[in-house]
Amino acid sequence: MSTEQEEHGEGRTIRCLVAKVGLDGHDRGAHVIARAFRDAGFEVIYSGLHKSPDEIVQAAVQEDVDVLGISILSGAHDTLVPKIIDGLEEYDAFEDTLVLVGGIVPDEDREELYELGVAEIFGPGASMEETIEFVRENVPER
Repeated sequence: MSTEQEEHGEGRTIRCLVAKVGLDGHDRGAHVIARAFRDAGFEVIYSGLHKSPDEIVQAAVQEDVDVLGISILSGAHDTLVPKIIDGLEEYDAFEDTLVLVGGIVPDEDREELYELGVAEIFGPGASMEETIEFVRENVPER
C-alpha cells in the first residue's frame, strides 16, 4: 500500500477531477497538475475543455472524487465557481469534496471564494509539491 493510500485510509487512492470550466481554452496548467497528481499516486480524471458548471458537478458526483481542481484563467471565477459549489451542495457532495482553484484569481476576489468553501487557490508559480502536500493533508476522510 502506498503512502497516499495509507494516509487516505481504507486502501483507497485519492481520486481527483481536474476541470476546465467555461470558455477558457488555456489548459497547459491543468495538464501539468493532472500529470503531477498522477505521478504522486492520485487517480486523475481530466474534464477536457469548455465544460459547464453542471457538467463538472455531474462528473465529480458520478466519479465520486475526493478532490475537484478547477482550472480557470478567463476571469469568470466569481460566476462559475459558485455555480459549481452550489451544484455539489445540491448533490450533498460538497462536504466530501476538497475544492481547489488554480489559475489567475485577483487578490480582491480570493476571500469571497474562500468564504464559499474553496479550500485553497493556487496561482501561477505555485509549486507542485506544495499543491500535492496540501491535497494529502486536507482531503476529506470517508
